[in-house]
Amino acid sequence: TAAELTAAQPVGSPVRYPSRSAAARCLDLGAPVAARERGREVLAVPVRARPGLLGVALFERPPGAEAFLHDDLTLADELVARAGLCLDNCRRFAREHALALTLQRSLLPRALPEQHAVDVAFRYLPAQAGVGGDWFDVIPLSGARVALVVGDVVGHGLHAAATMGRLRTAVRNFAALDLPPEDLLAQLDALVDQMDQDEAADRSGSGVIGATCLYVVHDPVTRRCTMAAAGHPSPALVAPDGGVSFPGLPAGPPLGLGSTPYESLELDLPDDTRLVLYTDGLIEDRGQDLDAGLLRLASALAGPPRSPDQLCAAVVRELLPQRPSDDVALLVARTLPPAEDRVASWPVPLAPESVAGLRAAVVRQLSEWGLEELAFTTELMVSELVTNAIRHGAGPVELRLLRDRALICEVADASSVSPRLRRARSEDEGGRGLFLVAQLAQRWGTRYTPTGKVIWCEQPLPARITPAPSRDAERRLPA
Repeated sequence: TAAELTAAQPVGSPVRYPSRSAAARCLDLGAPVAARERGREVLAVPVRARPGLLGVALFERPPGAEAFLHDDLTLADELVARAGLCLDNCRRFAREHALALTLQRSLLPRALPEQHAVDVAFRYLPAQAGVGGDWFDVIPLSGARVALVVGDVVGHGLHAAATMGRLRTAVRNFAALDLPPEDLLAQLDALVDQMDQDEAADRSGSGVIGATCLYVVHDPVTRRCTMAAAGHPSPALVAPDGGVSFPGLPAGPPLGLGSTPYESLELDLPDDTRLVLYTDGLIEDRGQDLDAGLLRLASALAGPPRSPDQLCAAVVRELLPQRPSDDVALLVARTLPPAEDRVASWPVPLAPESVAGLRAAVVRQLSEWGLEELAFTTELMVSELVTNAIRHGAGPVELRLLRDRALICEVADASSVSPRLRRARSEDEGGRGLFLVAQLAQRWGTRYTPTGKVIWCEQPLPARITPAPSRDAERRLPA
């Protein structure tokens, strides 16, 4: 029986054959060997798998049985050859699966970036069928904002994992341009379409079969949340009182189709709202329809206030089996209340003489924040940005300082013309302001708004300054 065989030769233990045994001669010759050993009829057949000999298969007949004939050797050789092919396929599949899993893990976020807009937790569950293309990301943006992203690439294996990595990298690059969600998805759609065309021209036959994405931007200062989807399920919103809703997000086409433009949805989110982003493997299953999956998700999310990590655990426990049939990416973000004493703003009169008063106000504000050592550089940058807005922009103009993970200075105006960084020549009378800002700031850039644009720059906080107030008390919510 199987139990007796296991007891006779434990799996993984070394096997030693006498030099004159049928098994030893089979391994030496690389051919089937029939012999009588200890009164039994023994047939040893080599097991081959690339790149060479894998082992030996032994067939035995009890004492007194007839000897193995030539037909027996032929049948055993054919049977073992098929078994060797299956073993080789298993080894190749295991190696490819390990490579795909390693690639996927290297492409998914290993740690969440530092940001103070939301408290985030996540779960990723690979499918039973193999490595898939589900992914998620948390991307800090300018102005203390944060982007939450979840995407899904159809299929499994190395190609799905590699495509997922390309899309995640593209989203990060587009996010660095501060594109609105609908414009970012349009750029991503064009990229997927180009990827398909390149692979079709290469005749590889492995284009992007299907990909979806949900992109959400949350501004903790204004409490505005803007989102857009490309063929992806709408996120769930868990209100502070425990109520669950699914916003009517316009359903754009999956990536790569490029049939219609994407649309965004703007919402005002109260503090302590939970944003739940997920892939379709969480709510879709062969045994239930989409509506039933959404009802189960709403039931798992509803209830007393819980931390993002507790919500992730509850959703996984109540909705997913031990080994899901499809990959699942789950991202839960709790909106944090902004620190009102860390934001300061001033309207800018459209007169050059107003710059001196604004510089003085900025110095006073930095003194209140204990950032006196940043006063000189901040004065210079404020002077240049405000002066440029007065000269080249359009009213109204606003100056804003934010103390977040860095000191952020923003100047907003109603003009959509973006400034251009250039190096002024020695005989030029102007053109050095933005170059000076770029030299003094750690990062700077431009983002467009529905009413114009914002020029922003960041300076690192001194090492002795805590980037943001501790919110440990806020995060210890009742289970």
